Amino acid sequence: MKFLDEAKVYIFSGAGGAGAVSFRREKFIEFGGPDGGDGGRGGDVWVEAVNGLNTLIDFRFQQHFKASIGMHGMGRNRTGSNGESVTLKVPVGTQIFEEDNETLIVDMVTEGQRFRLATGGNGGFGNTHFKSSTNQAPNWANPGLPGEEKTIWLRLKLIADAGLVGLPNAGKSTFLASVTRARPKIANYPFTTLHPNLGVATVDEREFILADIPGLIEGAHEGIGIGDRFLGHVERTRVLLHLVSAQEEDVAKAYKTVSYELEAYDGGLEDKPEIVALSQIDVLDEDELKKKAKALQKACGKKPMLISAITGKGMTDVLRALRDVIVENRSDADNVLSDRPKKMRHKLEDIAEEIEEDEE
Repeated sequence: MKFLDEAKVYIFSGAGGAGAVSFRREKFIEFGGPDGGDGGRGGDVWVEAVNGLNTLIDFRFQQHFKASIGMHGMGRNRTGSNGESVTLKVPVGTQIFEEDNETLIVDMVTEGQRFRLATGGNGGFGNTHFKSSTNQAPNWANPGLPGEEKTIWLRLKLIADAGLVGLPNAGKSTFLASVTRARPKIANYPFTTLHPNLGVATVDEREFILADIPGLIEGAHEGIGIGDRFLGHVERTRVLLHLVSAQEEDVAKAYKTVSYELEAYDGGLEDKPEIVALSQIDVLDEDELKKKAKALQKACGKKPMLISAITGKGMTDVLRALRDVIVENRSDADNVLSDRPKKMRHKLEDIAEEIEEDEE
């Protein structure tokens, strides 16, 4: 499996070093006193969102991450060195959950974001720390505190502006390939798309990111077909483009099937702005097209857009409609689409090509 969007990881922070019990012993110094140093602090376990990662495939080959322990204190008031921390590097958009896979710890949504998952144990005090006017020769020290040990889940949810949904063979991958530089697998059989694909679309010198996920069928929320496990990758989108193939015998049923699965997923997808488009219209004559467009309009309650990725008809109009919704729903700080960093754009454009090369 080349596209990995969920991983179970075991993390251990380092224990603190023990304090030392030591007394100064030098020639001609009769009462040297205690000189035991403190133990070093154990290393922490961090998670960091970095650029250049597209999946969680690295965590398939390494699931255990353990920070170093702190060194023990030594005589002559020498403090032990701190343990080295370890950092889990994850793609932007990764969520960290507790062992129950439900309790969210942190959502890594920005590049460079760091979060401490487990804190290293403090080092113990050496006997020098306990010296006082009434006890000038303490002969005890503290042990270091233990580190933290826990199991966590990593779940990747791709960050995109618009998501493509629909039945298998609704033309989602063809749409993505025609408006972006992504090169998803395209073939005339169901479930050609087995993993999400991303691409950057441009219209009127504005850019936004499109996410294409495997098609949904009736009962997907119960695990039928590929199921709904990839729907999480469109949870962060601002708008959904619902494609219904003109080759469907009953376009209204096709629309309602996917709409029901989105609602059954219970991830808030049914509340997102939705643009409905009748795709692959180049296979129909004028009369049949009007008939199916009318049936789809009755099912979705709005006039569907008519598009064909092969001939290019309606493609610019639907991109502009997506752009308008995205701009309207953007925050003021992120309102200019063209201001998105180019390195993020290039990274997302190459995801499909990278995965395709791995499979070959």
